[in-house]
Amino acid sequence: MRSEHSAGAGLGLALLSAATFGSSGAFARPLLDTGWSAGAAVAARVGIAALILAVPAALALRGLWGVARSASGSVALFGLLAVGGAQVGFFNAVRYLPVGVALLLEYSGIVLVVAWMWARHGHRPRRLTVAGVAAAVVGLLLILDIAAGADIHPAGVAWGLVAAVGLASYFVLSAQLDPRLPAVALAAGGMAFGAAVLLALGVVGALPMRVASGPVLLAGHSVSWLVPVVGLSLVAAVIAYLAGIGAARTLGAALSSFVGLTEVVFAVLIAWLALGELPTVIQAVGGGCVVAGIALVRLDQLRHARPLPPPAGNSGQGTAANDELRSPAGCGNR
Repeated sequence: MRSEHSAGAGLGLALLSAATFGSSGAFARPLLDTGWSAGAAVAARVGIAALILAVPAALALRGLWGVARSASGSVALFGLLAVGGAQVGFFNAVRYLPVGVALLLEYSGIVLVVAWMWARHGHRPRRLTVAGVAAAVVGLLLILDIAAGADIHPAGVAWGLVAAVGLASYFVLSAQLDPRLPAVALAAGGMAFGAAVLLALGVVGALPMRVASGPVLLAGHSVSWLVPVVGLSLVAAVIAYLAGIGAARTLGAALSSFVGLTEVVFAVLIAWLALGELPTVIQAVGGGCVVAGIALVRLDQLRHARPLPPPAGNSGQGTAANDELRSPAGCGNR
């Protein structure tokens, strides 16, 4: 009975994480439409979130500061690519494309992970993974809807692919980091470094850093610019990350990442309610193909995952930690 309760709680946390991550585009679009640059919006989101997560990260690192020091270089790279690169790419894509289309372009990063593991490590994809990649590619072609002459801005597509590289970096780097490093510390450290780099680029003029203090239009209502900023940092970052961490620890990363695929559905629904955006029928079918393709890749990973041997002197470790190393939790615009 207790395990069923834990599984239900884990499922609820995974859905909460997907929904809150999926809200980021709806919160970002009003800021971008009123003059904010993508760099400023991302810096505000991850900088504020890093400050909020600093205390729980410090508590989680008690007795593990040596681990944190040895992983500092990887955490910095994670913050640069998986946090800063992915989010700047996604927010810039949202300037030109509907939120759902931008997010699905970012999800093509799963295909890049498969290609990287084959080219770099010789991990030839199995048939189920190949089928998933093929479905995702077909889905992306349908989303772009080129044959029907859909109004897809090339700059938006380019930025969406930048976000895809960032998402691929998220998975590759997460799997390579020391598993003893707490996930909340990785999230806080990565976001802090990402925010610092973005602000430094803004100071030297390499990245536009524009903000506007006027009211913004959110869900058909004129509200203060603080509302979407708080939504981005507290809802779409802090709550999303903490819920995702809790889900991964309860369900295991593989199962929680499957549930995380609902982020696309939540993103489309929230964009519809808040921004009045709806994909065309062809794009909706393409989105289904992308999600199905990613699910096939995930299923293949889950079927062939091998538990890692427990560290010496720590034989009591459960399989969830090993699962997390094989398949990092979460997707989307981390």
